[in-house]
Amino acid sequence: MTEDLRDDVLEMGEALSGKPRTPLAQRFRGYLPVVIDVESGGFNSQTDALLEIAAVTINMDEQGLLYPDHNYFFRVDPFEGANIEAAALEFTGIRLDHPLRQAVSEEHALGEIFRGVRKAVKASGCKRAILVGHNSSFDLGFVNAAINRCNIKRNPFHPFSSFDTATLAGLAYGQTVLAKACMAAGISFNAKEAHSARYDTEKTAELFCSIVNRWREMGGWTDFGN
Repeated sequence: MTEDLRDDVLEMGEALSGKPRTPLAQRFRGYLPVVIDVESGGFNSQTDALLEIAAVTINMDEQGLLYPDHNYFFRVDPFEGANIEAAALEFTGIRLDHPLRQAVSEEHALGEIFRGVRKAVKASGCKRAILVGHNSSFDLGFVNAAINRCNIKRNPFHPFSSFDTATLAGLAYGQTVLAKACMAAGISFNAKEAHSARYDTEKTAELFCSIVNRWREMGGWTDFGN
């Protein structure tokens, strides 16, 4: 049974049982958006190191508007044999030998983030999380590669679907670069803090909420409270 078919079966079961679903669970077919950003040692998720990962869970207020909720951030020790390009370190400004870096293993970082995500999924009445990222296929690729390396069995995220804010921002604001999209949306952006997983995740979360909320305010989603 495919992932989408399994989800449809679960949805049908919920409908037949009359089980109430929260407005947030209704908004994205039972998926909870969770914004993820990674910083890495290169572009190849199979061979290059995961160096930072951050996550922001998304929630919904009483008016049906989204907002960033809980934040998670970890600096990550490169896995054994990982490739790290000098150009990647220069681009991100990450110093692996910094005495205050306080990095943890991939397994620890993912375990802590996934624990928080599963808690948010349950609290929202959703069935699973879906990754939101700016050029989301990049982040999802590194997350899935780390999951495989750590042999993690309980992955709260959809394994291949994601929401891409570069695409959404191109539609909503005519901009695909994160900094320019944020400025077009009226979101402050400090270029000096960019390329940190923590900062980029926070700004991507603000951007995602801005786009989805704008669509609701324009009448594009009318199921709230039904």
